[in-house]
Amino acid sequence: MSKTAILEFDGKKYELPVIVGSENEAAIDIEKLRALTGAITLDPGYKNSGSCKSDITFLDGEEGILRYRGYSIEDLADKADFLEVAYLVIFGELPTKAELAQFETDIRKYTLVNEEMKNIIDGFPKTAHPMGVLSALTSALTAFNPKVVNVENDKEMYEAVCKTMGKFLVIATWTYRKMMGYPLNYYDNTKGYVENFMHLMFELPTGPYKASPVVVDALDKLFILHADHEQNCSTSTVRIVGSSHAGLFASISAGVSALWGPLHGGANQAVLEMLEAIQKDGGDAAKYMAKAKDKDDPFRLMGFGHRVYKNFDPRARIIKKAADEVLATLGVDDPILNIAKQLEEAALVDEYFVSRKLYPNVDFYSGIIYRALGIPTDMFTVMFAIGRLPGWIAQWKEMRINKEPIGRPRQIYTGHPLRDFVAMDKR
Repeated sequence: MSKTAILEFDGKKYELPVIVGSENEAAIDIEKLRALTGAITLDPGYKNSGSCKSDITFLDGEEGILRYRGYSIEDLADKADFLEVAYLVIFGELPTKAELAQFETDIRKYTLVNEEMKNIIDGFPKTAHPMGVLSALTSALTAFNPKVVNVENDKEMYEAVCKTMGKFLVIATWTYRKMMGYPLNYYDNTKGYVENFMHLMFELPTGPYKASPVVVDALDKLFILHADHEQNCSTSTVRIVGSSHAGLFASISAGVSALWGPLHGGANQAVLEMLEAIQKDGGDAAKYMAKAKDKDDPFRLMGFGHRVYKNFDPRARIIKKAADEVLATLGVDDPILNIAKQLEEAALVDEYFVSRKLYPNVDFYSGIIYRALGIPTDMFTVMFAIGRLPGWIAQWKEMRINKEPIGRPRQIYTGHPLRDFVAMDKR
């Protein structure tokens, strides 16, 4: 028996259908609300509004659950690699051994970036923020790949996926090379996807670069943890831009810009900026813990708690172990990271933080790992974007295949009512 909800408005009652998801999430379907009642809903930030039905990611913030296509994030981080998870997120099922090998081979076909793209990156000053450069370069890929993708054609869609996965990794690392003044590197087809990231970032003409397997494994896990996260700001942006039938590169470029904000992908950058500020003030972690607990003090600990997770961030449990392994392997002695460890240890036992479930989140630990690898703070959000790419692709693909209508939110107008025009000499 289907569920319904009754709305009473202006003395009339309306019966609205209730949609129930596969995990028993309920949604009141208000698609015809305005046509029936003349009214709309008002929901700033869309915190109570579902914009779509999706098969990709299930997230339960109260219970600390994250699953891609029905698989727990714990199992995927422990038993799969990033390309395996990317395939799952985009195409819906875990690949066979042959499918995964073919996927990696096909990505390699598209890793060369048109040489004229160098003219675009050369036009940016060295001081340009990498996320601004990445957004521009991603959008520019449209000019070099102008063919419109037919989402109904599996072959075309598959090639578009491989092309995006291949080229995006390269141009993302080019933003770092530009910032550092290094020559641009090219993908090495003898290496894996995540290992290639390290090669593209850090190998110099003066000698070979060998990435630590522990570091590659930690980054692989980080990319998996960031692969998708339901209808967040950047993902919703990709879907709404794509709903106008804008191409994949243009839509992902918009997602990059949305991710750039400090309230979204810039959170791990904010963690390191906070740690640096604490260090400049003497490095007293206990002092800042006390400030965080003082309701009259404007200071807030970055990287603790989460907007969605009301319990421990399940991704943080996984990456904490990887962060500890990276620090141990690299033998890093960094006062900034020492402050981070002090804050982490205190927050995990302090009653104030425990009772409010203000645990270290994935941004806290990812920032620690990136810092330990020598990745500049401005590059942190680029790292996030590399991991989130499969989710953006999957969400764009799903939205187009489902033939979702163009996104067009309503508003409640609060400006002046109709006014008479005032002549210039009377103003």
